[in-house]
Amino acid sequence: MTKSLQQIVDIGEALSHPIRLKLLYLLAERERYVYELAKDLELSRQVVNLHLKRLEKAGFVESDLRLEDDDMRAKKFYRLKEFEVSIGMEDLDKIFG
Repeated sequence: MTKSLQQIVDIGEALSHPIRLKLLYLLAERERYVYELAKDLELSRQVVNLHLKRLEKAGFVESDLRLEDDDMRAKKFYRLKEFEVSIGMEDLDKIFG
C-alpha cells in the first residue's frame, strides 16, 4: 500500500524527536498510563500528552480511557500498535511523479 505525502510527513515528524522514540521504547514493554510515562521520563503530563498525540496521529500508538476499581477517575492508557516503517520509491513516485 502506497503512502500519501501527509502520511509520510506524519511518520517523519513522529519519529523526529528523542522523547517520542523513548515513548515507543517504553510502550514496547507494556501499555502505560500517562502519569507513569511522565514519571519515567521526568516530564510533565502535558508535555508527554503532546508527544503521545503526535505518535497516535501517525499510527504508532493507540489509547483508551478506563475506570479502575480503586480509582473512579478516568485514566488514559496508551499501548504500542504493530507497525513497520518503510518508504519506497513507489510512494515518492505516486506523490511526485
